[in-house]
Amino acid sequence: MKFVHGRPVGLVALAILAAGGGAAAQDFFGGHFSEQTGEAIFKGICQGCHMPDAKGAVGAGAYPALAGDERLSAAAYPALVITVGQKAMPSFGDQLSDEQIANVVNYIRSNFGNHYTDKITPDEVKAMRPPKAPG
Repeated sequence: MKFVHGRPVGLVALAILAAGGGAAAQDFFGGHFSEQTGEAIFKGICQGCHMPDAKGAVGAGAYPALAGDERLSAAAYPALVITVGQKAMPSFGDQLSDEQIANVVNYIRSNFGNHYTDKITPDEVKAMRPPKAPG
C-alpha cells in the first residue's frame, strides 16, 4: 500500500475529492494548503470529514460534530488538535501555517451554532507547536 503524509493514498484521494478536488489535491500532495481564510480552509480540508454543516458523520469511521461543540469553548483545544492531531484526526501542522490554523479555528468557533467571540492568534498557535527535531 502506498502512503502520502502517513495516510493510505486511496483514503487521501477520497478525502480530497470530498473536500473539493483539484486545487485541494495539488495543495495536499505539495505538502501545503494555499487557502488563507478560515472558511476556505474549512471547506477545503475539514468538511470532507466533519461535513459541510459541521455536524460530523458516522460510517467507515466516526467524525465528531464541530457544530455546537462545547469543547471549542477554549480556542487552544481545536488549535492543538489541528496542529498535532488526536486519535484518528491527523496532524495538519506541517500543511498549515500558524495564521491558517488560527483562521480556521476562529471560523469554526464562530459558525455552525458556535458563538465564541474570543480569538486565537497565530503567535498562540506557534507556541503550541512541538519543538522541531534537530536534523
